Amino acid sequence: MEIVHTPVLLEEAIEYLAPRKGGELMVDATLGEGGHSEAFLSRFSDLKVIGVDADPQIQEIARQRLAKFGDRVHFHSGWAQDFFAAYPEELKRPDTILIDLGISFFHYEASGRGFSFRRDEALDMRLDTSKGDTAADLLARLPEKELADLLYHNAEERYSRRIARAVVEQRKRGSIGTTAALAALVEQAIPAAGRRGLTHPASQVFQALRIAVNGELSRLPHLLEGALRVLEPGGRLGVISFHSLEDRIVKNFFREQNKDCTCPPDAPICVCEGSRNVTILTRKGIVAGDDEIRRNPPSRSARLRVVEKVLENG
Repeated sequence: MEIVHTPVLLEEAIEYLAPRKGGELMVDATLGEGGHSEAFLSRFSDLKVIGVDADPQIQEIARQRLAKFGDRVHFHSGWAQDFFAAYPEELKRPDTILIDLGISFFHYEASGRGFSFRRDEALDMRLDTSKGDTAADLLARLPEKELADLLYHNAEERYSRRIARAVVEQRKRGSIGTTAALAALVEQAIPAAGRRGLTHPASQVFQALRIAVNGELSRLPHLLEGALRVLEPGGRLGVISFHSLEDRIVKNFFREQNKDCTCPPDAPICVCEGSRNVTILTRKGIVAGDDEIRRNPPSRSARLRVVEKVLENG
């Protein structure tokens, strides 16, 4: 077992999501290599954890890492929103749910699935390799406009139309099946000014394809709704996001759940008789400090938001 991922905002997550009473249950809805869960289980001796992950390969690493905690940790293979949608009524409601939306360093460095342009690998990018389109499949079949829209909406890629046009032209000559081929195509497709940034010019293209392959943005609202539904009243839900598109979804969801009234703004009187479902504990979100960013560079874009489910609406 080789651990290659360092969990981000670990101390901050523990500060906000530490058990408030004995015998609590925590769901780590995006288990990864188990870094967050290991820290929680180590520090809180009567805490139990259910770890959920869609990738059986990385979950096996977590199983080995967390084996020392015995029956205090249980595992579920599959997407977290499906887990919450079918949450057994007889099972204790979780007191805490942690959702880390980042892609593990394992996937970039050790999975061999083409998440990064730093290695020449097949363009797969699926977390669950048992089904669904690969990144190469999308590049091979999407019409030019759909591909351009995907690149823009999933990563705000400013040269999305140029890149989509170049992909379609390349398809006439042959497939785009590897990370090196895609990275080279992007570099050639964009103007010289777009190649002078601090990040690789293909970074946003790889992000956009990964999001599309795994349905990250489309799954997120269902994941948040399901997590809040099964959460124990008084329990806490924490979400770590890594880019503005997913953070916006999380922030807006929490804001809506924090409202007492959901009537349209132009309604003369309140008729919804609503009441808020959560209390927001992190108004602007928590970001990594300079020390953590130096030790763990991926943390520079991380943001933690935490809410507490109100007791009245249990």
